[in-house]
Amino acid sequence: MIFLSDFLRAEIVDHRQRRVGRVADLCVKMTEPFPIVTQVVMRGRPKHAFAWAEVKAFEDKELALKSVREDLQLNPAPQDDVWLARDILDKQIVDTDGRRVVRVNDLQLSSVSGQLLVVGVDVGGRGLLRRLGLESLGKRVVRLFRKDWSQKLIAWDVVDPIHSDVSAGKLRISHRKLARMHPADIADVVERLSLQQRDAVFASLDDETAADALEELSPEDQADILERLDPERAADILEEMKPDEAADLLSDLPEHQQEALLDMMEAREADEVEELLAYGEDTAGGLMTTEYVGLSADLTAAQAIDKLRELEPNAESVYYVYVVDEQENLQGVLSLRDLIIAKPDTPIRDIMITNVIRVSPGAATEDVADIMRKYNLLAVPVVDDDGHMEGIVTVDDALDTVLAAGGRRRARIFG
Repeated sequence: MIFLSDFLRAEIVDHRQRRVGRVADLCVKMTEPFPIVTQVVMRGRPKHAFAWAEVKAFEDKELALKSVREDLQLNPAPQDDVWLARDILDKQIVDTDGRRVVRVNDLQLSSVSGQLLVVGVDVGGRGLLRRLGLESLGKRVVRLFRKDWSQKLIAWDVVDPIHSDVSAGKLRISHRKLARMHPADIADVVERLSLQQRDAVFASLDDETAADALEELSPEDQADILERLDPERAADILEEMKPDEAADLLSDLPEHQQEALLDMMEAREADEVEELLAYGEDTAGGLMTTEYVGLSADLTAAQAIDKLRELEPNAESVYYVYVVDEQENLQGVLSLRDLIIAKPDTPIRDIMITNVIRVSPGAATEDVADIMRKYNLLAVPVVDDDGHMEGIVTVDDALDTVLAAGGRRRARIFG
């Protein structure tokens, strides 16, 4: 195996075995799936570099060139390129397979068709000892105790570098690998990062993915991240969040920030969030979401299913189908199972349950949780004194009220 630490401080010799200098770093082009080494940076001030194409061979910490040193074309080291030791070594990366944040102790390189590629990341203690020149000693100690000392390597194509300084722009990382992770896993990663690194991650995610990941974080982390975002971007992300989640997040911000962000949101989303903000935090109104499936009693089972396909509701809002009139007054409820097994031409008014368990907007959250537990409900409608349906409280949000406090992330239960 070849590692970056083998190259660092390696002696450079020309075609006649004359000394040219020592290696300070390697420049790479950030290509997929593996970065390609393009230049060798030499030690000295100011630093100079030459193309990797000038290299004939590398062996025993000696870099042999194809030409003589008089013909070697040196240029000022490209400061805007990515340098492996300067920009990646000792930095944090995301192992998207292991869903964890790890530190780069060394980089594994491989020669393929005349090109030198970065193919892996060493995240183990062996990489650190290798850089200190103590790997051989470590091997002897391990053999003495008859222990296994395997390499802790992660393939480059499953890692995602995270940078918060000026090098972030140079890396041109889109965080596509990170964005493909489950929102809960992205949240786990974000929790382990500095504020600046969190900024870099959220700046690279699309609004929908950022909203999903933000919903999985603790209220404190949500507020920290939102306050550091550009206000327009923050408003865009809030629009993608579920109304109740957005309202919970905004309620933790100063009033002037709430108003500023609501003003930047689309009118429809802002109105829904403002409606929820009007309720007390410890009430059903403060706990509910305004996203639910409400259908007319005049529809048949087949028409109702077609309507669901059209609406494409999220998993939480479609635990039950609520039957409402034109004024959104609650008339009945039916489960998806009832809808699916009903004959296609059956009017849903004939299969709906009319005696619906419900709660008022002012009901205490503990009472809501007790009702859902008593009747084994996945969601409960929130209905005002006039019978108008305001929203629903889902089981995962109700469960939050009985979990211990302390910033634990919301448990997610999917029906």
